[in-house]
Parts: sequence; C-alpha cells; structure tokens
Amino acid sequence: MHSRLAIILFMLSIFYPSMSKSGLPVTKILYHADKSQETSSRPYNFTPTWKSLDSRPLPEWYDKAKIGIKFAWGVFSVPSFHGEWFWYDWKTYKYPDVVSFMRDNYPPNFTYQDFASDFTAQFYNTSEWVDLIEKYGAKYVVFNGKHHEGYTMYPSKYSFGWNSVDVGSGRDLLGELATELRQRRNDIKFGIYHSWYEFYNPLYLLDKKNGFNTSEFVERKTYPELIEAVMSYKPEIIWSDGDWEAEEGYWKSKEFLAWLYNSSPVKNTVVVNDRWGRGTGCKHGGYFNCQDRYNPGVLQPHKWENVLSVDTISWGYRRNALVQDYHTTQELIMQMVMTVSCGGNFLLNIGPTREGMIPPISQERLVQIGMWLRINGDAIYDTIPWTRAQNDYVSPGVWYTYKPRENKLFAILLETNWPKEGQLVLGSVDSKMMKISSVGIYGVLDKGEKLLAWLPCVEGGGCKDGGIIVTLPNIRPNSRNRWGWVLIIHYV
Repeated sequence: MHSRLAIILFMLSIFYPSMSKSGLPVTKILYHADKSQETSSRPYNFTPTWKSLDSRPLPEWYDKAKIGIKFAWGVFSVPSFHGEWFWYDWKTYKYPDVVSFMRDNYPPNFTYQDFASDFTAQFYNTSEWVDLIEKYGAKYVVFNGKHHEGYTMYPSKYSFGWNSVDVGSGRDLLGELATELRQRRNDIKFGIYHSWYEFYNPLYLLDKKNGFNTSEFVERKTYPELIEAVMSYKPEIIWSDGDWEAEEGYWKSKEFLAWLYNSSPVKNTVVVNDRWGRGTGCKHGGYFNCQDRYNPGVLQPHKWENVLSVDTISWGYRRNALVQDYHTTQELIMQMVMTVSCGGNFLLNIGPTREGMIPPISQERLVQIGMWLRINGDAIYDTIPWTRAQNDYVSPGVWYTYKPRENKLFAILLETNWPKEGQLVLGSVDSKMMKISSVGIYGVLDKGEKLLAWLPCVEGGGCKDGGIIVTLPNIRPNSRNRWGWVLIIHYV
C-alpha cells in the first residue's frame, strides 16, 4: 500500500508542478537552463551512446537567446526557381515546370554545375548583413555551410572544385560573415548548417546502392568535412540535416557528437539539433526540430525550435515569388510569440540572391520584427514558459511568458485579437493565488510601461472566479507596436 502511494505521489510531482508563495507554478521543465546545469569547462567523457550524449546539459545561452536567423544560400540561388531542391526537382522528380524552365532558358548540354560560375556574390557585404541581423534582434545565426547539392560555402579540401573559393565568387562566404559578426557582436552566436547527404555524390550513391553496408562517402567526405568546418570556424550551433535516408550508425553521428562534446574547440558552448539519422528526430540530440515548421502550440518537455521561412513555399530565393507567398509580419510575430510561450526558440529563414543581396521584402519583415522586439523584447528574451497556461483560456489571442526572478508575468496580446470594447479578460491569471501589485503595458509611452486599471473577475463576468479584467488604453492606428501588445503583470 505504501509503495503504491509513493508511486502515485511521484507521478503527481511530475505532472503537477509545485506552487511558489506567489501562487505561480515553479518551472521544472527539462530544457530550462539553470546555473547548476550549465556546461562548464570541467572535462567530460561522453561516450558514443544516446544515453550518454543525451545526458549533456544544453548550454545556457541557447534557451536565453530565443531568436535566431538562418540563411539558405548556395548554387541553387542562381536559377532561383522552385527552391533549394532545384537540382533534384529537375533530374529526379522531373517536375514539368522545372524541365520546361531549363529547356526554354539554357542550352541542351547545360549542367547544374554550370550554374556555379554565376554564383558571384558580387554585392555580398557582410557589414550590411550584420546590420540587418542586429536590426532584427537575432541572438544566433545559422549559415549554410553545405546543402544537399554538396557545394561548400567555404574552401573545404573535401569538396575540391565544388566550393565557393574554387568556383563562383572566389570567396570564403561563410568565413567572412563569421569574422564580421564576431568582430562586432560577440554576444550573437554563429552556427553552421550542414547536410550529411548529397544528391548525386557518386560515393554516396554507391553506399546507398550497397544498402548502406559500406561507408565510403561518410569516411572520405561528409564526416571529415564536418570536423574540418568545426575546427576552422568554431561554430556554436551545428544545424544538422540530410540524414533521413540512413540510420545513425552509417553517418557515425554518435561518434561525431562524442568528439564534439569531449574534444572540439567549442565543447563547452556548442548546441546541436536532432537530425542525426533516420528516426532520431524529436528523440535525440541537443534541442529538437522534429520537422520543418514545427510548432506544437503547447508546452513541450524538451527544448525545441521552430524553423520556418519568410517564403512560405521555399527556403531558397525564388525570382518568381509573389507577394502573397511571403508570411506577413503579423503572421511571423504570432509564430514567434506562440513558440516562445511554449518553450521553443524561433529561427527565421531568409533566402539571399546569387549576388548576395537580402530581398527587400525579407529585409522589411526583419526590420519590422526588430522594431517590435525593441519595445517588447523583455517578454521574449531570457523568459521561461508559464506552466500554469501558455494560451489564455478566455482570450485565445493572449500568450504568456514568465520571468520569476523579476516577479513578472507577461501576457502578449496579438493585434488581431484586440477586444473591441477595450476590456481584456485574462482568465488564466488567478488573482486569489497571485498577489498582483500592478499591471502595465509596453509601447504606449515613448519609454517604459503605462500602468493600467484592473479588477478581479467574478463568476459570471466572463471568466471563472480568480481571473482579472484589464482596461486597455486607446491606441492610435498604425502604431509602431501594432502587431502585438505586451501586458506586464507585476506580483509580490
């Protein structure tokens, strides 16, 4: 009997977090960075097993950062049609629009490799890129080191004749941005996207034909290439991809991660995702991507990331994109707020042109998100999820974030859900369990917060007994803060 009671109490402790004196749940989510869990400089001895590798604490900086930017750039940016899978869409899928595009615009003997000479990056200005990264408010950058086409954006000795120095711009495109970013902003982390597989590499195709019982491609190409990138550029994010056709054993993923965590120059600070072989997604690695555009809409027990592109159709630049193909600023801020509220990081992808320009519509989205973050970033950066609720049960357009060390609870009201009557009901905020000292709002005053009137919500007043009703200010149309409003609930 006593043992059964102990088991029940243990299960309750997992699924129902304890309450603090303020009445707010004490966060015990596994991914929440804690000083006691921070990866230190002490020596580790991780073994190439998932049990060992998954025990590594996620470095503290990643959970605090919240906002990242990713650049999908490569030879596919030259045709800039159909997206980053252009080569495969042309030669394997043989999509009619891609086949006709090649037939109508290029000679019969034109190859995909012929595109590389036009990958000039002639307007690639890393200072301008870093300016835009800063304006957006990113705390980490993921730059394409090598996509599935196999072309490296740096002078890899394992990709001789098929890299940005040997053919195309003649420049180390990856290295230039890493250097510029680190010289100007050592608080913004630099990372590398790396595809394990390559569409048509003969070594890979031979291993695939052999049922992945041979590993010539891994041992001679993609594995040492990734080691080379880490040693040369010291990235603090490895954004792994292109793993799904083979098991982790073929890729030697666990061996790589054991080396990365034990011996690499970034062993104490590097973070990785979960794409390390067929079946590893949402199971193994540092933080979880699970799938592209992953946004579960509810709190997750493990740190995760929502990666999506400004272009709803493609990750790479498309010359024929229409304005309606792009996410609006409102849609992107909504995705960002939902993601952070549910414990994730928000990684926004941009597709530059072959010349190295960020398309104006993408620049506009980044600048506008940055404008919003400069006003409301207190509710995004270095926050944790509020385990009591992420989305308010009465006002579904409200999402919560939390800073317990500062006694702040944030209620983020998306513009599309602004109540017409000017009264906002926060049903999830229990004023009986939580001693509220004041409620404010950002973005109304030029600086700081404007205090708002509020009252407890009684039964029959639109919420259960314990919620609160906040009187919102009159807001001028087209406000600089128009995509969403942050209410700050101070408590003692």
